Amino acid sequence: MSDSNIERILYVEDEPDIQAVARVALEAVGGFEVQIYNSGNDAMDHLDQIKSFNPDVILLDVMMPGMDGPSTLEALRKESHFADTPVIFMTAKVQPHEVADFKAMGALDVIPKPFDPMSLSQTIKAILAAHLETLSG
Repeated sequence: MSDSNIERILYVEDEPDIQAVARVALEAVGGFEVQIYNSGNDAMDHLDQIKSFNPDVILLDVMMPGMDGPSTLEALRKESHFADTPVIFMTAKVQPHEVADFKAMGALDVIPKPFDPMSLSQTIKAILAAHLETLSG
C-alpha cells in the first residue's frame, strides 16, 4: 500500500461530535472516503457492509461502551478479511506504557485526542508510511 491508494477509512468512535470533526477532517481535508460506526458492537453488527467497503486503514477509539477499541481490534483480527488491515487507535490514553500496550495488541500507532483536524489525514499517512518503511527495510 502506498499513500496514493489509501482511499477508504473505517472509523469506530462513540462520540458524535468527534465523529463529525473526524469526518470533515478525513473527507474534506484528506480526500478519503469514510465509514463511521458508533461502537465496536455496531461495527461487528455491520461486518458485511465493512467488508464491502474494504477499508485501507481502521481507526479505533479506545474507550467505548460495550466493546471497546482493543476488543474490537481483537474481533476484527479474527476475520480473515481484516487480518492484515492496518489499525490505528485514537485516544487520550497516551502514556508511554499505554501506547506500548496498544502497539503490542497490533495497532500501528496511537493518535492522541484531542487531534488536530487539519493534520489528521497527514498523521495517518505518516504512520502508514513509517509502517511500510519498517516492512521494506
